[in-house]
Amino acid sequence: MSKGNPPGLDPKRLRAHLDRALPGLTGGELTAELIEGGRSNLTYAVTDGTTRWAVRRPPLGHVLATAHDMRREHRVISALRRTAVPVPQALLLCEDEDVLGAPFYVMEFVEGTPYRTADQLAAIGPERTREVVLALADTLVGLHAVDPEAAGLADFGRPEGFLERQLRRWGKQLEASRSRELAGIDELRAALGGALPRSPAPAVVHGDYRLDNVLVGADDTVRAVLDWEMSTLGDPLTDLGLLVMYSEQRAVPGSPLTTTREAPGHPTPAEIVARYAARSGRDVTALPWYTAFAYFKLAVILEGIHYRYTLGQTVGAGFDRIGQLVPLFVRNGLTTLKEG
Repeated sequence: MSKGNPPGLDPKRLRAHLDRALPGLTGGELTAELIEGGRSNLTYAVTDGTTRWAVRRPPLGHVLATAHDMRREHRVISALRRTAVPVPQALLLCEDEDVLGAPFYVMEFVEGTPYRTADQLAAIGPERTREVVLALADTLVGLHAVDPEAAGLADFGRPEGFLERQLRRWGKQLEASRSRELAGIDELRAALGGALPRSPAPAVVHGDYRLDNVLVGADDTVRAVLDWEMSTLGDPLTDLGLLVMYSEQRAVPGSPLTTTREAPGHPTPAEIVARYAARSGRDVTALPWYTAFAYFKLAVILEGIHYRYTLGQTVGAGFDRIGQLVPLFVRNGLTTLKEG
């Protein structure tokens, strides 16, 4: 964690707002730490010395339209709190940018481990590693089983034409962050557009589902799913394709993007897919397209982070090497689509 008075959050201004909006919540002066590891929206641990909360706000500087919507994140975790999906309790949404310089929301702080590296999983052993990753797949099945209408999320997205719009949206995000030549990325976008699969019944989609976006408890269960900034109502196989992409991508030496697949006991991508298919009952034969789309989507996200880095608008270490990863994800996307 980054200690002190972290960029993007003034503890005194936050406490003054909380005292007005939720009298009695805090019991004293607040201190805050930036929780490192995220590549986009910023998350802070805030405490009054007795209780801890988490505060979430958009990144500093360059913000792509709709990419960092605090209202959406707050809404979806509030709705899912009433389901079996493990999410933190949302306490407050503030859209007044005069408080912290951007909209933000406050939620409960959930204890748990976000496993980011193979070494972290290796420390708990192969049997527990297998259980943790399979629990991740099972939690995704549970999310996709939520009835959007019953959860109050029937209007949370537009499932019709979802994949076409997603591809168009990420193409626009690419153009908004394009600052250099990227070999193959336009070819990948065109190839994806020419082979759109037919979507299954819509579901609540997380949009960035992976192991380090959940908190795992000491009992190896998923205690909370975090980072809902890309959530919507759409094609559930986009989440599975992304999870498969993260599960097959090997770590790149010297890069800040970590993977867990090389941990002893880690299920293979095929095992994860089989687990999801068996428990959800969904047809997964078109999954190579979704996995290739995941490579394209992450390439665009990383290019956006690289662009913010070139403008001096990133917080944390390792951002100077993000740009080197983009061509790798483009190549992997093209290979996955051609071989699928």
